[in-house]
Amino acid sequence: MTLTQAPVHIETVDLAASTVRELNQALHATDDGTSWVVDTPAGQHNIAVGIDRDLDLVVNGHVGYYFAGMHQKGRVTVHGSAGVGLAENIMSGTVHVTGDASQAAAATGQGGLVIIDGNTGARCGISMKGVDIVVGGDIGHASAFMAQAGRLVVCGDAGEGLGDSIYEARIYVKGTVASLGADCVEKPLRPEHLAELAELLTLAGRTDAPTDFRRYGSARTLYHFAAVNAAAY
Repeated sequence: MTLTQAPVHIETVDLAASTVRELNQALHATDDGTSWVVDTPAGQHNIAVGIDRDLDLVVNGHVGYYFAGMHQKGRVTVHGSAGVGLAENIMSGTVHVTGDASQAAAATGQGGLVIIDGNTGARCGISMKGVDIVVGGDIGHASAFMAQAGRLVVCGDAGEGLGDSIYEARIYVKGTVASLGADCVEKPLRPEHLAELAELLTLAGRTDAPTDFRRYGSARTLYHFAAVNAAAY
């Protein structure tokens, strides 16, 4: 007996004819395992916000502010670039942008994986709390500011103030770093770091050699009170 698999049905939404609210409502109401294609996003804001279904979504074109914000489940791919606040406060799942992303990509992210094939603007991964971010190009200034947990992988260069006031997040940079922020220092790249970096690069579909990267993290000098840092009253 030969078993045949039923073809996957793909829901297609054209945002030239439908509203972002209608799309988001449909994504929230759908079942797990569905597949979606969105055309003509035209840089509109708040597309695919708060997805809590295990679905696959492909967007053909550029998206605006806060795309895939509060993402909880599923796999989302943008064939284009994204505006400010991509995947802000992502909890789980995967968000993949094949182009560039503007400022504050994956800010406050608590889990999941954010892949940006191109460059990002300033403040990538600020206050990240467990999200993994892989950037194929460069990142802007003040990235990973107050990063608490998670991993940021940069396959290009990093701007000024990288990792300022960082906690326990790990940063891997292949290119040059313009400057490190307060309490951020270069750290040894041990075998366990090479292993986790290789895994992240593979998940992002990249072939970069882990040994070409440098690791940065907290010097932990800001963890404890020091009288010299107290303001005089």
